[in-house]
Amino acid sequence: MSTAEAAIRTHGLGRQFAGRWAVRDLDLSVRPGELYGFLGQNGAGKTTTLRMLTGLLRPSAGTLQIAGLDHLRHGRALKQRLGFVPDTPPLYDYLTGRQYVALVASLWHTDRARRDERCERLFALLDLAAVADDLCKGYSHGMKKKLHLAAVLTTAPQVLLLDEPTTGLDPLSTRRLKELLREQCRGGTTVLLSTHVLDVAEQICDRVGILHDGTLCAEGTVAELRAQHGGRSLEDVFVQTTGGTIDGPAAG
Repeated sequence: MSTAEAAIRTHGLGRQFAGRWAVRDLDLSVRPGELYGFLGQNGAGKTTTLRMLTGLLRPSAGTLQIAGLDHLRHGRALKQRLGFVPDTPPLYDYLTGRQYVALVASLWHTDRARRDERCERLFALLDLAAVADDLCKGYSHGMKKKLHLAAVLTTAPQVLLLDEPTTGLDPLSTRRLKELLREQCRGGTTVLLSTHVLDVAEQICDRVGILHDGTLCAEGTVAELRAQHGGRSLEDVFVQTTGGTIDGPAAG
């Protein structure tokens, strides 16, 4: 895949903390409209990678491009094409849900009529309409994640990054989220998510990458990875590849 064809591209990307590589030599290419899933144990480097892609962390080594824009030369323009939903969204307790979406949309200079149209549709889809005018401080963790996702999607990002998006969601909300992400990809948005929930990756991801000790140790479609490991389940592939066990939800 050429640089021009990749919505997300990294080469030799790495990040050190106190002399230890949290992510190292990461070469990644994600196509426009692709839904790519990062799998990995706690501390594997998933969240660190996402934070480098968003510009919240400066890489210690390597390069990255978003929509063909280099992170060093085009940092501001790059961020304008991104949407990021962290595991713990940064909401403002004393804004209502509707006010929070309006604030985020205004920072991206989103047209007000288009913002309101998208907002109402997303509130209905994510089951937030009944609490849209409640203060954010009363929202559960799952509701906060859905609200922040709605706010991000009103800006129509080219690339959407999500860190453990299903954590704290009930089964119905998880199903709606999966449908929404596939819809976004059909519309041309590129989605990269990290998850511990292997069923989610197996059901909706076009390709997955397995991170272990900061290194991308396996990559491909679920069918390809299963074929490479004797037709086993994705869980078996994960355990065999990482040499460990599957942990519960946590930042990677």
